[in-house]
Amino acid sequence: MDNFLSELNNALTGTSYTELFAVVTSILYLLLAARESLWCWLFALISTALYTILLVDAQLWAETGLQAYYGVMAIYGYFNWKKHGTQSKDHHAPIEKMSISQHLVSITGIIAGAAIMGFLLSKYTNAAMPYLDSFTTVGALVVTWMVTRKFIDNWLYWIVVDSMGVYLYFSKELYLSSVLFVAYVIIVIIGYFNWRKKLKLQLSEEYSNE
Repeated sequence: MDNFLSELNNALTGTSYTELFAVVTSILYLLLAARESLWCWLFALISTALYTILLVDAQLWAETGLQAYYGVMAIYGYFNWKKHGTQSKDHHAPIEKMSISQHLVSITGIIAGAAIMGFLLSKYTNAAMPYLDSFTTVGALVVTWMVTRKFIDNWLYWIVVDSMGVYLYFSKELYLSSVLFVAYVIIVIIGYFNWRKKLKLQLSEEYSNE
């Protein structure tokens, strides 16, 4: 623990402004998403640009490619939340639950996608930790789409993906980012319970209006 704290202190003092701002905007994105704020997508777009710079330097190519997808999803998520939100009195798109079939397709897709991408990266690139890199990448692809659709289940998937991200970034000596992923795990747990409370209220209002 002492060694980790020493390394973390060194990392903090040597952290670039790019990584610092990437961390701050990433946290703001997640906190705002947990509160169902449309502003979360603006900060998602900013953090995406900053992390693209960092990940190219770290040679995490799958994670780098993921940032382009994040950018597209940030724009899609904003308009999807806003469009559906205009139909409700509180101007929020409704929270939904995934079906069993959607879970099966999502889990199967993540595992298969990570296996294929990991194999290709290990064979044709110098990627560090290709299979873990691929798992967090494919997992994030699927779960980010869940967020844009406001599936409450996204938070449970993020717990797994972000936990793997803690180890991935720590192993590449991006200590501040690894701490960020620890914060992510905590925030997504809070986000899950916050959305679950709102979903219960939403369902109660829908039932009373029938």
